[in-house]
Amino acid sequence: MTIEEKCGQLTCPIGFNYYGKEGDSIWLSDGFTGVMDTLPLGSCWAVLRADPWSRKTVETGLQPVESARLLNKMQRYAVENTRLGIPMLFCEETPHGHMAVGTTVFPTGIGMASTWDPELLENVGEVMGREIRAQGAHLGYGPVLDIARDPRWSRVEETMGEDPYLSGVLGTAIVKGMQKHVVATLKHLAAYGVPQGGHNAATADVGPNRLKHDYLPAFEMAVKEGHAGSVMTAYNTIDGVPCTANGWLLQEMLRQSWGFKGVVFSDLNAVNALYATHHVAADPAEAAALALKAGVDIDLGGYNYGGFLKEALQRGLIAESDIDRAVRHVLQLKNDLGLFENPYVEEEETVIVGCDEHTDLAWNVAKESAILLKNNGLLPFDQVVKKVAVIGPNADNMYNQLGDYTAPQDPDRIVTMLEGIQSKGLVEVRYAKGCSIRDMAADDIEEAVRVARWADAIVLVVGGSSARDFQTSYEETGAAIVDQRISDMDCGEGFDRSSLRLLGPQEELMHRIYALGKPVVTVYICGRPMDMNLASEQSDALLLMWYPGMEGGSALADILWGDYNPSGKLPISIPRSVGQIPVYHSQPVMGDYVEESSKPLYPFGYGLSYTQFEYGELEVNGTEVAVTVTNVGPVDGDEVVQLYAQENTPGLALSSERLIAFQRVHLEAGETQKIVFSLDKSYFTTTLRVSTPEALRI
Repeated sequence: MTIEEKCGQLTCPIGFNYYGKEGDSIWLSDGFTGVMDTLPLGSCWAVLRADPWSRKTVETGLQPVESARLLNKMQRYAVENTRLGIPMLFCEETPHGHMAVGTTVFPTGIGMASTWDPELLENVGEVMGREIRAQGAHLGYGPVLDIARDPRWSRVEETMGEDPYLSGVLGTAIVKGMQKHVVATLKHLAAYGVPQGGHNAATADVGPNRLKHDYLPAFEMAVKEGHAGSVMTAYNTIDGVPCTANGWLLQEMLRQSWGFKGVVFSDLNAVNALYATHHVAADPAEAAALALKAGVDIDLGGYNYGGFLKEALQRGLIAESDIDRAVRHVLQLKNDLGLFENPYVEEEETVIVGCDEHTDLAWNVAKESAILLKNNGLLPFDQVVKKVAVIGPNADNMYNQLGDYTAPQDPDRIVTMLEGIQSKGLVEVRYAKGCSIRDMAADDIEEAVRVARWADAIVLVVGGSSARDFQTSYEETGAAIVDQRISDMDCGEGFDRSSLRLLGPQEELMHRIYALGKPVVTVYICGRPMDMNLASEQSDALLLMWYPGMEGGSALADILWGDYNPSGKLPISIPRSVGQIPVYHSQPVMGDYVEESSKPLYPFGYGLSYTQFEYGELEVNGTEVAVTVTNVGPVDGDEVVQLYAQENTPGLALSSERLIAFQRVHLEAGETQKIVFSLDKSYFTTTLRVSTPEALRI
């Protein structure tokens, strides 16, 4: 291979401008064919992506069968029109479904984590893998295993929450599902979820012990047990060292200690950031050299490896053996995928994309992800409730319930909260938006109050939005830019917060509705923990649904009328105020503040049910720990049994306790089951406790 051909294998540019489309006709752009003739690309990212950043809509983007047709065209060009004919690796975004037109949209990561259901999430991973593979892609970016402990950070919604063990188990399940069809990419190595000040990509102020104890274990589990084939570096620095230039992290830990055999990607333009943002490199060529020697195989964005890696070699900043090592990783991955034997896909296979079976799975995940935080007996609705008012900015806005990294949608495929309630056909329903998420000028609170007065019960749907629009400006990385123009977006990559209060006139709307004295169910649709004090105090029932995906409205309706008994548990603590941050369950014990308790409003692992569960005493037999759980309530339900161990790391005081095991169990009314956990011997030098409804009460 020539140096140019080797550098091409390590280059992964953005691909959504590499084609043109008009009617049924799809063609390769001059930009694609031109680069392939001079620097044959080894991979390409986001060819199929559709969103305001890519400027692709439902109409101008690609339907699944068109996606397969296009990627086959691109692949054929690589195989037939380049000297070596090496197939390309096509990479797509899959944080909670493939970010393309017509695919299945699941709840965002924090919602999936609220299920505490590894088997279910393995099924989600398999569906995401099947859908992108059917369209011709080979690698999905996800799951996100960043440990999130600052809810001001804009990307909490993408994570599995605050706990390393829960994140590791659930992330590994997704990886196992995806890798039945494609390669999964773990994001973002490492400590990206605890940025200073809650600013996206800001430095992580953690030492090596904390890093190994809290922020690396989920990745380690997904590598060792899930055999993840790809890892992406984070934008941030750790102790002043950018992750994309951290040889200790990418070589000593990832490859040598964990035995990782796959491919390391930079995040988008993160290699160039070593020069342009972090200023640890004097120029783009030096940035390329730093990243390559640290262990980054593929430059996502391609600016530095594609444009300056050859110069870095000529200047003696790297050796050709450094390039060869990375190229071997890339070619091995392609070989493992079978691309040299079969680089194309059958277009007919795309019939599975967004099919009814996959939609039903999204519905089930949305139901399991919903967390009942409060219920004074109002739920489930009984026959006395005949008139329901559905109020609020997130009651009938499909994009506000889908989260960031979501493609434009056909409205017929999305069930909003209002539509789900209406589809039940059990009560008379009236709707009023009341206000927007942020825009103070778009409110009609008086109309909402009039509608609410008419009702027997009110479903008040508030929260936030990560819905990008075509007026928002974006950085080169795709992150949204906060400006003075008022949109409804208050979350999603780039939208960090300095408080957790509801924006716009939402709290005014809530006060006016609660003042009516009518039964109210408050539903939060959001991407991060928010200030829920008002709803917790004054609402009769409180549901947290995060961003529940395409079937969110169907899930809500099932819960309201008791067709599904809520069972979700918090994967992240809900603070009482922003002044408590960070607040997480394994924090070393602290005293209370002068103004308030140091305990969260709702703790990690919390979540109510329409039934009650009673726990027996812990039984220890060798290395097995058992506990009996009885459903002592009137209806069937699911419980998540959680086992914690007191932290006992010699010489280190890193946490008070940690989650070491959990199991989701279905119990019919009156049924008792014994749950058995097999543990490592080391846990028996500590104090064990099982979570019970009483232990989690606030």
